[in-house]
Amino acid sequence: MTRNRKGPSLREILTEALSGIGARPARTALTVLGTVLGIGTLVTTLGVSATAGNQIAVRFDAATATEITIAVPAPLAPDDPPVVPWPALDNLSRLNGVAAVAGFSRSEQGRDLPVRANTLHDPTRVLDRRLPVIGATAALPAAARAEVTTGRFFDSGHITRRDRVAVLGAQAAQQLGVTWVDNQPAVFINGKAFTVIGILGEVRRADQPALTSAIILPWSSADDTLNLGPATTVLVTTNLGAAGLIADQAPIALNPNDPAALHVTAPPDPASLRTGVAQDVSGLLLVLGLVSLVVGALGIANVTLVTVMERTGEIGLRRALGARRRHIALQFLLESMVVGLLGGVVGASAGILAVTVISVSRQWTPVLDGLLAASAPLAGAVVGLLAGLYPALRAARMQPVDALRGPG
Repeated sequence: MTRNRKGPSLREILTEALSGIGARPARTALTVLGTVLGIGTLVTTLGVSATAGNQIAVRFDAATATEITIAVPAPLAPDDPPVVPWPALDNLSRLNGVAAVAGFSRSEQGRDLPVRANTLHDPTRVLDRRLPVIGATAALPAAARAEVTTGRFFDSGHITRRDRVAVLGAQAAQQLGVTWVDNQPAVFINGKAFTVIGILGEVRRADQPALTSAIILPWSSADDTLNLGPATTVLVTTNLGAAGLIADQAPIALNPNDPAALHVTAPPDPASLRTGVAQDVSGLLLVLGLVSLVVGALGIANVTLVTVMERTGEIGLRRALGARRRHIALQFLLESMVVGLLGGVVGASAGILAVTVISVSRQWTPVLDGLLAASAPLAGAVVGLLAGLYPALRAARMQPVDALRGPG
């Protein structure tokens, strides 16, 4: 460095800073490792959370984004017309985008009807089971995503003829001891006989668990014999992407005179769900990344401070040759910033690689914000700059004579 009245130039200071970094490669590598861990953890956690949120939204689309449930209130008076008459379900099924529609009424909640599989009178045993009884339309299995494992489900002919037939939910069949329908077993609901023609299997629609423990009858015969009344619930399955539009149109199709009387439960918007999940996961994991980044910053500050103490002689010599306080401070700030920048570049690269490996191993599509990847090295440089602030100020405050005497 040449002595002049203005002190060293910026190029000379940068050269000195890089020389200081390269003079101790092992220590520099360990210092960079702290920033690598911090930046790498940040990029990985944010990338994985965004990828996981996208994956959850994709599965949500396929599973439940096509399910709509409509709650129908009971008439205010027994003589009032039903809010949704049974034929109105046909209007809803004709809407473009509707895959299946089913309505049902059920026995009063908490007052299930007595059901038994025979007419024996045994005073030593309790043969009656209190089970929910449902009067439904023929499309209930399709709308509820259920399968008939034994026998068959009733059709429109059974409804029109008002046949007294029944389909048992899986748990109801187990409780009643009915496992086979070829011999046309009967169940007695509130003392009235119905012929069992089928047994329902798994119900994949999560909001209708009661179907597995219910006795399901044609709505016409259920109303005739048990007074179950009009439909209280309407289940709709739509094509993918049509749920929002159908949710708006369904109340008008079912009750054009008072659509506001119906309560529609529609799936939330997948985009908002994806954003919410990503934010939740990011919020949880971001803390871990910030802690790692703080640890890395403390490592840079500690190593830079030790470097200042070891290089007091060099600092005194530079001050004696004309370097001013700001030149000394700038040199050590550049050293810590370069160390942080290196850690940011390596950490961002490691984070992107980790997100890609995790996504490929889980067969997910990796999702990573390009702005995050681009700004990660800059964040590392800022962390290094802040971490080197105190050691740089301490080096700048050294008097040339004291520095030339060395530490102690």
